[in-house]
Amino acid sequence: MSSVTATTTTPGPVGPAPERPRPRLDWRLRFGALSLIWGFSFLLIKIGTQGYAPFQVTLGRLAFGTAVLAVAMAVRRERLPRGARTWGHLAVAGLLLNALPFSLFAFAELTIPSTLAGICNATSPLWGMALSLVALSEDRPTRVRVAGLGLGFLGVLTVLGAWQGFQGLDARGTALALLASLSYPVGWIYVRRTLAGNSHSNLSLTGGQLLLATVQLAVVTPLFTSLPSTFAVGPLLAVAALGTLGTGLAVLVQYGLVAEVGPTTGQMVTYFVPVIAAAAGVVLLGETLTWSTPVGAAIVLAGAALTQMKPKHRP
Repeated sequence: MSSVTATTTTPGPVGPAPERPRPRLDWRLRFGALSLIWGFSFLLIKIGTQGYAPFQVTLGRLAFGTAVLAVAMAVRRERLPRGARTWGHLAVAGLLLNALPFSLFAFAELTIPSTLAGICNATSPLWGMALSLVALSEDRPTRVRVAGLGLGFLGVLTVLGAWQGFQGLDARGTALALLASLSYPVGWIYVRRTLAGNSHSNLSLTGGQLLLATVQLAVVTPLFTSLPSTFAVGPLLAVAALGTLGTGLAVLVQYGLVAEVGPTTGQMVTYFVPVIAAAAGVVLLGETLTWSTPVGAAIVLAGAALTQMKPKHRP
């Protein structure tokens, strides 16, 4: 649910690369923890929407996540970015990378299983590959990457059961989840064009981005929802965990991974998320899987991996 570079799937740090902190925990353990956090995010969204409206789930998620980054910034004595132009770009980034996709996934999970939402999230590299060929002149197509794009979308059709006429599929919920996955690469292309090379730190920029996304949801939520008559404890705890762990802590863990092992290894988290999301949905929520779901998901992930392969430079 977050990302480490402009070619990965979800929102994350922007701007210059972070300084390499001295690791206290082996990067493999942090990699595994990050995979679990993001994998369980779809389950937490599903639980949250059982007690609160989708916009309320997203607002709570962003508020808790922003609070975690605010504490981290205070500890590291970081300040929010300055400059109206930077804040304007961060407002758009917050919409495309946080407010919009988080809300779309919450609405999607009203009618589709968390397992399907997690698999839809894995299509982000495919959308990113397709968009970058058009919008980013530095990303040149190769046969392998184009083949990966085709393979990935074949996997999507497999997951959705295209040969059966998409029977039993909730079209609206699935479309919302795929649209959420599309929002991430659109946001990253915007970030690469507007905030790349910014002098502010990753933590400062991401803190400002989440703050603005929270403000956006704080304005929208009262217009479309009313205060709940009762506050369900379970869904509330799910929203709190979704924000503090899946949105706030995950970003901080991500910084260390990128700094220590680089973005290529860091982005491999993306390929574990749908597997964990599917397992969590089946085991903890009792969701069912047909054979086409795991098979299609494997094809999607294989295609996504191929789209991320960079051409080898000959000496």
